[in-house]
Amino acid sequence: MKIQSVDAYQIFDSRGNPTVECVITGASGVTGVGRVPSGASTGQYEALELRDEDPLRFGGRSVTNAIEHINGEIAAAMIGSDMRNQEALDARLIELDGSQNKSRLGANTVLAVSLAAADAASKATGRALYEYLGNGQGSLLPLPEIQIIGGGAHAHWRVDIQDFLLVVMNAVSYEDSLKVTYDIYQKAGDLLVQQGRAMGVADEGGYWPLFETNTAVLDFLVDAIDAAGYVAGRDCMISLDFAASDLYDGECYRFRVPDGRFTSDEFIDLVTDWCHRYPIISIEDPLADSDWTGWTRLSGRLHDRVQIVGDDLFTTNPQRIHKGLENNAANAVLIKPNQIGTVTETIAAIELTKRNGWLPIVSARSGETEDTFIAHLAVATNAGQIKVGSFARGERMAKWNELIRIGRALGNRARFEGARIYDRILHR
Repeated sequence: MKIQSVDAYQIFDSRGNPTVECVITGASGVTGVGRVPSGASTGQYEALELRDEDPLRFGGRSVTNAIEHINGEIAAAMIGSDMRNQEALDARLIELDGSQNKSRLGANTVLAVSLAAADAASKATGRALYEYLGNGQGSLLPLPEIQIIGGGAHAHWRVDIQDFLLVVMNAVSYEDSLKVTYDIYQKAGDLLVQQGRAMGVADEGGYWPLFETNTAVLDFLVDAIDAAGYVAGRDCMISLDFAASDLYDGECYRFRVPDGRFTSDEFIDLVTDWCHRYPIISIEDPLADSDWTGWTRLSGRLHDRVQIVGDDLFTTNPQRIHKGLENNAANAVLIKPNQIGTVTETIAAIELTKRNGWLPIVSARSGETEDTFIAHLAVATNAGQIKVGSFARGERMAKWNELIRIGRALGNRARFEGARIYDRILHR
């Protein structure tokens, strides 16, 4: 099962920005495809995304150099390799790049090849991608976190918090979690129309209305859950992505809606207060990626009450996850393949997280493609949770729908723990 050819070209993501697609073809004619997403709110410790930076081509966002790397030196190194040895292929890609953060070839360059190789190998072996990645051990359908309202950098700062998401606590199946989410998402839209609020959709498909304060959004979500016939705090709970690195100026945290500045201790007090006043089950990046002391203090207050998720703090990087474990800074890790650059490193980050009793959450990016790799990754690794965006837009629904298909293919093997996944970290 040798690689016969490697080819890359420019496609476009869900924001209409250029990105990389790679196709690997094996000697038998089987082909695998890798498509790379891109984030808007990116952590400073992520592996580097390579862009051409030519203002005359797609505002500097074209990926010609990445494509040349793939079709040139990477193809030369990959052709003739066994596509079934993902670890060896990824190790070779890391060696070729030679930098600490994929800055020479680019994480988007390397990831496109890594994803395509995994896809080609799964087809060459006649196994579904989740079966191939998990060596047949994956059977857990993930609990979704689904955005209802978008804010922050994904919605031009109409409100400060980046994601207001829904978690269906009492879902008895993956499909049931989608049904309840549909009811609440639609009812939220109806309420926004009734209230006369401006309402488009943000980058990830959540509504994009105007609110006077961040807590007004929390009140609105509770009202939407109630209006849909469910009970907030019992049937459904709220998950927040603060993306607090975007709120931090190096000294203080700043809100725009309404204007306000907070020290680290004051912001911890605010987050803690919200978690007591509202039915919140998960908080992501509640502090900046440089505020390690603050993370430890916040975790000391809330680690047995809510899921505390590091995204910008950890950037799917095992070294940073190790530091988080040593500092008791969180109890969960967001997993994004393009933050680290290869399939092997991504799976290693998931396994490290699980091995130490924390929870991984496989996640999409705000600039997505129709690729469904992360749906397979979540099941393959029995991650237990997935965060794709909202319940709208084709690039989001492609992942939700792929998980339905995976569940059907698993048949009686399929498992769904729902909110019981939190019992591993919370004292409830």
